[in-house]
Amino acid sequence: MGERLTASDVKKIEEEIEYRRLVERKRILNDVKEARAQGDLSENFEYYAAKKEKNRNDGRIRYLEKMLKYATIVDDTSKDDEVGMNNTVDVYFEDDDETETYKLVTSIRGDSMHNYISIESPIGKAIMGHKVGDRVQVVVNENVSYYVRIKKIDKTTDDSNDRIKEF
Repeated sequence: MGERLTASDVKKIEEEIEYRRLVERKRILNDVKEARAQGDLSENFEYYAAKKEKNRNDGRIRYLEKMLKYATIVDDTSKDDEVGMNNTVDVYFEDDDETETYKLVTSIRGDSMHNYISIESPIGKAIMGHKVGDRVQVVVNENVSYYVRIKKIDKTTDDSNDRIKEF
């Protein structure tokens, strides 16, 4: 089983592949050609940098194509009163007496530094499908768990600003 992606994720990945093929590849190949024209390739840093960038771009295209090939498409709809994909959720951590706000996204868009939490993460798995007021146990592993309470659900549907991770 591959990545779990929404239809929007697939669209973003296809757009990135197209951009990298039609725009980036053309620019990079031009850079390689110009660097090669400068002469001696054994000491030509620009040539090696351009070749490295070309290989990185081609590798990213192959990675994204493979991801699409093996992806599982998941539905990003949920009931109005339940936590679902792309929803922004206020979660109260009982042990810390703190409330955090998270947006639940697919793992390809996860970014914990910006509070984008993957549906594959322990907290993402735990709160999916729950309602405001529910007390939920988040199991990290067989020895560690904690409780959170869902305080608020914002039915965010716009994911146009979400970014696909760079690896």
